[in-house]
Amino acid sequence: MAELITALSLFGDALVSWLIAALMVIVNLLPGTVSDAFQYAFMQRALLTSVLVGAICGILSCYVVLKRWSLLGDAISHAVLPGVAIAYLLGWPFFIGAFITGALTSVGIGAIERHTRIKSDAAMGLMFTGAFALGIVIISKIASSTHLMHILFGNVLGVQQSALLLTLVASVIALLVVWLAYRPLLLYAFDPQQAQALGFNTSVIHYGLILLLTLTIVASLETVGIILVVAMLITPGATAHLLTDRFKTMMLISMGVGVSSAVIGLWLSVVLDVASGGTIVLVATSWFFIALLFSPKQGVLMRQWRRWRMG
Repeated sequence: MAELITALSLFGDALVSWLIAALMVIVNLLPGTVSDAFQYAFMQRALLTSVLVGAICGILSCYVVLKRWSLLGDAISHAVLPGVAIAYLLGWPFFIGAFITGALTSVGIGAIERHTRIKSDAAMGLMFTGAFALGIVIISKIASSTHLMHILFGNVLGVQQSALLLTLVASVIALLVVWLAYRPLLLYAFDPQQAQALGFNTSVIHYGLILLLTLTIVASLETVGIILVVAMLITPGATAHLLTDRFKTMMLISMGVGVSSAVIGLWLSVVLDVASGGTIVLVATSWFFIALLFSPKQGVLMRQWRRWRMG
């Protein structure tokens, strides 16, 4: 067993090195003012982590926007905090504790909604505020404010190799699931009744998608943190939704927004010496407002311009 773990670790390190080398080939084509910032090993790890998180958040953001699950993403992201705190207390990786509590909270929200008179929005509010408060109480007793700030707002510049490997594994799992289950996920996003009529188990799809969201949120902890990951799960999909009516195109645009926001935000955070997580989210928000103003069909200014052209 130990030999297998060692072999997997070596394979993971080699894969990360290869991916970083491939990224640096692209980065070195950019102007020197940009590429010089990524010549250090810690910046290269941060860059790969940011690209992975931006890509997977961009893809799942489409489902979050179409299903109107923005509050659910917020609930899961806050609910992972006690898991992080307990994992810290037990000496486990943050990833494990966060995923367990995120998944339990998701199941709890569904149970409250199905077995009581409480509606989904109230169930989400109850669960995520309670879990978040529990996490803050635990962390206040076992960790410093520095740890709390890193968990809440991310610390991508200090990401370690182990965290990068976990992010890579989570991204690969999420991408494979979306690829293999593309049709049932698409039907469920647009018309759950039709998906059920065609023989798909919508309960499995529902909770499977929630687990994917949980996995993505946990993988994003090191990059943008618990609080800001909600923006990365909403903004890319919302931006793409303004630009196209085709789902595949929406996914590609959303992934592009997520990746570009992560890369540009990371670079700006180094140049301006500001928080990386917040900068990444601000870049994504800027893309949204550009689309809101200049989208060919949905853009505010473009609509005004067409009205002016028509008289």
